[in-house]
Amino acid sequence: MERQISYYMMDPTKNMTILVETPVPEASFPFVAEKLMEIEPSAEQVGFVRGGGAHHSLQMAGGEFCGNASMSAAVYYAMQDKISEGTLLLRVSGAADSVEVRVEKHGESWSGRVHMPKPISVAKEQFPDGSVYTVVRFEGIAHVIIDGAGIEAQQLLIEALKQDAARAEALAASWCEHLHADAIGLMFLNEAHDEMLPLVYVPVAGTCIWESSCASGTTAAGAYLARQTGAAGYRLQQPGGTLEIEVTPEGEYYLMGQVSVREQKEVLISHNLL
Repeated sequence: MERQISYYMMDPTKNMTILVETPVPEASFPFVAEKLMEIEPSAEQVGFVRGGGAHHSLQMAGGEFCGNASMSAAVYYAMQDKISEGTLLLRVSGAADSVEVRVEKHGESWSGRVHMPKPISVAKEQFPDGSVYTVVRFEGIAHVIIDGAGIEAQQLLIEALKQDAARAEALAASWCEHLHADAIGLMFLNEAHDEMLPLVYVPVAGTCIWESSCASGTTAAGAYLARQTGAAGYRLQQPGGTLEIEVTPEGEYYLMGQVSVREQKEVLISHNLL
């Protein structure tokens, strides 16, 4: 069966996100996501938006939670509702409760503030190779905080993984299985704690990507750094730009970033489940 799929290309801090607005059976999410990412090689993830009015939802192709995609979905729904600013509640995959997102339009772009889900746990864990890292677990994804990316050994590891995609995916896959996680992020922090390089592996979606920015990874880093330094806010420079995380005294997490709407597109996809 051939079907026309309508989608938006969104740019939240260069973490290029495809939002599919055509209703698609959930069983077809991975297939449709794979085809769209072939068509849009700059895309790093795919989400599916559903509903309207007070019923806003976002389902990621791999079932994970994504803060950048949540900001993008909130902007999408704000445009559908014809508002230039406001607070929206979204049901998002990988989040047990509705996610509150504040968006405001500034010229051709939008600012976003996401009330991020709290970590389930923050604890040191040992991996099969004997290494020990802090793991920050959320519903749907676990982030491994690899602190000290300025150290020569860490730099060599990053370069080796970036030059060998198969090795990077094999490492991420083995750690994901070891942690019994639905998805995993490897968050490489530098010594000054103001830069981060994110590698995200989502097995259901079949993706392992060096992301331009990672919102849930930024939140995980904020949880880690809050325990290390006790500070309340952090700005982390990532390849695509800067994301800011605020940690309140009550332990709430708010992520701030920017979203641009690139364009709306339509494409024909053939699949027997569509």
